[in-house]
Amino acid sequence: MTQHKTTFKAFRVEENNGNYTSSIKEMKFSPLGKNELLVKVHYSSLNYKDALSAAGNKGVTKNYPHTPGIDAVGVVEKSTNDKFKSGEEVIVTSYDLGMNTDGGFAEYIKVPSDWAVKLPENMEMKEAMIYGTAGLTAGMSVLRLTELVKPEDGKIAVSGATGGVGSLSISILSKLGYSVVAITGKESERNYLTDIGANEILLRNEIENYDKKPLLKPLFAGAIDTVGGVILENTIKATKSTGIITCCGNVASPKLELTVFPFILRGVALIGIDSQNYPMKYRKKVWEMLAKQWKPERLENTYNEISLDQLQQKITMMLKGNLKRRTIVKLI
Repeated sequence: MTQHKTTFKAFRVEENNGNYTSSIKEMKFSPLGKNELLVKVHYSSLNYKDALSAAGNKGVTKNYPHTPGIDAVGVVEKSTNDKFKSGEEVIVTSYDLGMNTDGGFAEYIKVPSDWAVKLPENMEMKEAMIYGTAGLTAGMSVLRLTELVKPEDGKIAVSGATGGVGSLSISILSKLGYSVVAITGKESERNYLTDIGANEILLRNEIENYDKKPLLKPLFAGAIDTVGGVILENTIKATKSTGIITCCGNVASPKLELTVFPFILRGVALIGIDSQNYPMKYRKKVWEMLAKQWKPERLENTYNEISLDQLQQKITMMLKGNLKRRTIVKLI
């Protein structure tokens, strides 16, 4: 940070009598506390939580004005922790970043050093944000799934297939040799899903309208579910004996209406994925694998890049369900 620089740009959301508006503001720097980092942000990315925060969702962000952005990658400008030095490239995702702590939609962030991971040697900063929390979540899901389900065991279903977690999960699973069934409500995206590695496309209304029986014909060896609700219910009921399903989202519904039969008659396991507070030793492992053996062949096909000025437009599109692929925000 140059000596004369006293402010930085940030995407700020403000509340006025229950109405929420956003704009680019000049923010002042504040002093670093013990074990904190000042990071000059190069890239951030847009996630559903960010869109909710920008819309005034008090379940995500309690107090305004606020800067969303649960993902950031950049260079340590200043550190009060011996583990990090000025000039090191770091990734900061999840924890409280962008929720009740000002987040990555800004030229600088101030965060606890415990939230930061050093950027892997084989990864560029832009790649880190193409992944972001979505990639980290996809990686966690793949890690747990592949511990017990192998490519020869059968097909893997991935719901919310055109979203960030879904599309990256498909790309990684495809690279690892799995046969992937992409579940989507967007029939127009067949070519995109095939390009990133899906072997089959299953339309959302098809799986939603499966029989209401407590058990269904076994179709999948496992699944990565990002949406919850009826799709997760029917995926569980249609999973083969000893299959594994990971669950990381509830955009369709947080409720499940099903019996215990898939679990006690087929030995199906449902594994929850918590990307917000995932232990650091596993975070590092997932980031290293994303940098090397898991890196999708066509990672460049999974994102769009925008500036801070274009952010509100993309947030509005995301909340309407009209945004596809990852959205990367360039700060430098």
